[in-house]
Amino acid sequence: MASIARNRGVGASALSATHFLLLYAAMLVAAAGNTALQSVMPAIGREIGVADFWVAIAYTWSAVLWVLLAPFWAEKSDHHGRKALTIVGVTGFIVSTILCGIVLLGGLRGWIGGALTFALFGLFRGIYGGFGCATPSATQAYLASKTRRSGRVAALSALSSSFGLGTIIGPAVAPLFVLPLVGLSGPLFAFAAIGLAVLVSVQLWLPNDRSQRKVGHGAAMSYPSLATPPTGASVLAATSPRRKHRLSWRDARIRPWIIAGVVAGHAQAAILTCLGFFMIDRLRLTPSGSEGPIAIVMMAGAAATLGAQWAIIPRLGLAPRSLLLWGALIAAAGLFGTMIASDLYGITIGFALSSLGFGFTRPGFTAGASLAVPLAEQGAVAGVITSANGISFVLAPALGISLYMVERNLPFAACALLLVALAAFARRRLAP
Repeated sequence: MASIARNRGVGASALSATHFLLLYAAMLVAAAGNTALQSVMPAIGREIGVADFWVAIAYTWSAVLWVLLAPFWAEKSDHHGRKALTIVGVTGFIVSTILCGIVLLGGLRGWIGGALTFALFGLFRGIYGGFGCATPSATQAYLASKTRRSGRVAALSALSSSFGLGTIIGPAVAPLFVLPLVGLSGPLFAFAAIGLAVLVSVQLWLPNDRSQRKVGHGAAMSYPSLATPPTGASVLAATSPRRKHRLSWRDARIRPWIIAGVVAGHAQAAILTCLGFFMIDRLRLTPSGSEGPIAIVMMAGAAATLGAQWAIIPRLGLAPRSLLLWGALIAAAGLFGTMIASDLYGITIGFALSSLGFGFTRPGFTAGASLAVPLAEQGAVAGVITSANGISFVLAPALGISLYMVERNLPFAACALLLVALAAFARRRLAP
C-alpha cells in the first residue's frame, strides 16, 4: 500500500504517506469486513433455513440509517475534526460486527430461531449504518482538504481503491476464520479484532485536524505543509465562511454526479446481493463449503477493481465523465457475460469485467462531485457522496433478489440495461 500513497500525485497533497495509509486502513477494514460477511451470508441463511429474500434485506435498516446520518456526521466533522469522526465510524464498525457475530453464532448453533437471528442481525447491523458512515465522509474530506484540484481525482481514486482491496482481503481470508468453535460467524470476530488495531493506530498517529478547522470561520486551511503556496483563490475559498444551509444532492452543481453514482450503486448492490445465491444455484453447490467458490469470484472482481483504480485510471488520466461513461459500458458487458456463464471460470471472468467497470464509476462520480464545489464545502459534499453510496443498499438488495426469485438471469439483464442508460446520461448530462 505504500506505492498507493507515493502515486497519489507528487506535490499535489500535503498529506504524508503514513497519514494517507491510516485513512486508507480505516476505509479498508470496514470494506474487508463487509465483503467477508457477504461471502458467507448466503451460506449462513441457507444453513439456518431463512428464505433468500430475508437474508438479502437484512441490511436494509443499516442502509437507511447510513443514508440519513452520513450528512449529519459530515457536518459534525466541520466542527469536531475529521480524525474524531473517523474514530466514531471505526468504533461503530467494531461494536456492530461483534454483536452481529454473536447473533449469527447463536443462530447457527440453534440457540435462537432463524427469524429472531436475522431480526437481531438487522438491528445490530444498524449500529454500523448509524455510526460507520462517519468514516468515509471524514476520510474523504480529510484527504480533499489537503489535496490540490489537479491531484484530487488520483487521490480520491486511490482512497476509493480501499473498497476494492477490501473486497479481495475479505473473501480471501474469510474461509481461514471459519473455525470449529465459531463456524461461519468466525470472520466477523476476526475483523472486529483487526478493526480495533486500526482504531488504536488512527488514535495514536493520525494528526488531529480540529485546530485547523478553526481557521477562517471554521473552514479548513488547505496545504499547510506544501512547498508551493496556494493560489489566492484557494486561500479565499479556505477562509470564507461556511454556507448557511446544508449542501443537498439537489444542488445543481452536484445533482447529475449524485444521480450517476446512485444509478451505478444500485446496479452494483443488486448484483452483489444476488451473486452468492446465483453461484450456489448455477453451480449446484451445497451451502456448507460454498464460501470458497464465492470468495474466488469476489476476489477476481476486486482484483479487477484495483487494476482500474491503481493502474488504469492514473495512467490514462481520464476525466470524471469519461470514467462514468466507459465504466458503465464495461460493467454492462461484464454482467451480460456473468449471466450467460455456466461454470466457475465463466462467472469469474464475467464478474471481473463488471467489477472493472464499477472500478471506474465510483471514483468518477466521487471526483466529479468533489470538483464541482469549492474547498470550504468538501466536508458537506463528502457527506452527500457517502449518503449516495449507502442509498443503493436500501432498495437494491430487495429489488435484486425479487427479480432473482422470478428468473435467475433477470437481475443481471436489468442491471446491464440500467448501466447502458447511465452511459447515455453521462454523455449528455455530465460536464466534460
